[in-house]
Amino acid sequence: MNVPDVLMYGHRTVLLTIKDFPDAEWGTGGACGTWSVKDVMGHLGAGENVLADVFASLLGETDTPYLDQRHNPGPLGFNDEQAAQRKDWPIRQILDEYNGAHERVMELVTRIPAETFLQPGLVAWYGPEYSLDEYIVYTNYAHKREHAGQISVFRDRLPN
Repeated sequence: MNVPDVLMYGHRTVLLTIKDFPDAEWGTGGACGTWSVKDVMGHLGAGENVLADVFASLLGETDTPYLDQRHNPGPLGFNDEQAAQRKDWPIRQILDEYNGAHERVMELVTRIPAETFLQPGLVAWYGPEYSLDEYIVYTNYAHKREHAGQISVFRDRLPN
């Protein structure tokens, strides 16, 4: 599997999905449960930061705040806590965080040897039988595709 390509295609799907999204509708709930498209994008940005921290941890870095929060969520759970933290952020800040985290992911992925992605157990907290490339496909690529689909359906339901 070409991991950088998988990451690039997932990111591109999200960007194409939100391209020209109506400014007045970013905060409208209902895109994913009660979440707005802005909430979904904040959620994806937090997830992208988690993946960057996973890569950083494999490269020996110990400053992994998003991964740490993912492992030790507060009373609301990681996803709801991250959404709540971004509730009052302007959409530009949400998108800048998402894109910046993706840039970090793409830089870090180039520093990880290709064979590392095939080793089961590197993300043992996800499941000791899973390899890093499986983790990426399930929690990053497929996750983005799922939310892109939800955003597309939501956009189709908006009044013209």
